[in-house]
Amino acid sequence: MLLNVSKEIYEKFSRKTGQVAALIDPDKYSDLSRLKVLLEKSTFAGVDYLFVGGSTVSRKDFHLVVDFITAHSNLPLVIFPGAAHQISEKADALLYLSLISGRNPDYLIGHHVQSAQEVFAMDIEVIPTAYILIDGGNLSSVAYVSQTTPIPKDHLSIIMNTAKAGILQGKKLLYFDAGSGAKKHVPASVIHELKNLDTPIIVGGGIRSLDEMHQLRDAGANVIVIGNKLEEDIDFLLDIHAFKHAQ
Repeated sequence: MLLNVSKEIYEKFSRKTGQVAALIDPDKYSDLSRLKVLLEKSTFAGVDYLFVGGSTVSRKDFHLVVDFITAHSNLPLVIFPGAAHQISEKADALLYLSLISGRNPDYLIGHHVQSAQEVFAMDIEVIPTAYILIDGGNLSSVAYVSQTTPIPKDHLSIIMNTAKAGILQGKKLLYFDAGSGAKKHVPASVIHELKNLDTPIIVGGGIRSLDEMHQLRDAGANVIVIGNKLEEDIDFLLDIHAFKHAQ
């Protein structure tokens, strides 16, 4: 089979700002009963997408969680891969990430070469994505594993030129990540400037309050990704419910 050219998820990303994705790291949800509760509450909250993936996830755990999600949820499932083995045809879309803020060839192209034959044959929407790490005030898992240095959040010209380079390379999405457990999220002022590039923006890492979500939505973020906050406080989905229904 030739590479799927569906654009359903990409077009949904592009349609409006303030959409919400719940990030599920299979390492954190080995207890499937806990995962089931997250899925049920995410549906109630009106979450737009489930993102699944992580920096250190084994193939077994990845597929276990993907299989469970597809059996217990109708929410769009998007793979946010941390390595070449984190792919599955059961998902609705795959963010084909290139970590263009770093210079580690494994995360620029290496993992892509390893997975290309399998992905090319899958019936799954593949979205070329410029993945850009922004300093969140601590050493994130993805920065440690990828051995790359995040861009300082106040270096707007470097952030902007990195994003432009990704677009010129043909990337369809810009994903700005402060990393898992970040102390500070990507500033709304940065997202506001990047919105002028007319490319859908996903932002994640360190987002812990409704006020921060409102700021990022108003700045132009198409999708706001919430991960650690839900692991610590699943009732934050009640706040997300309020956020979604206030739009």
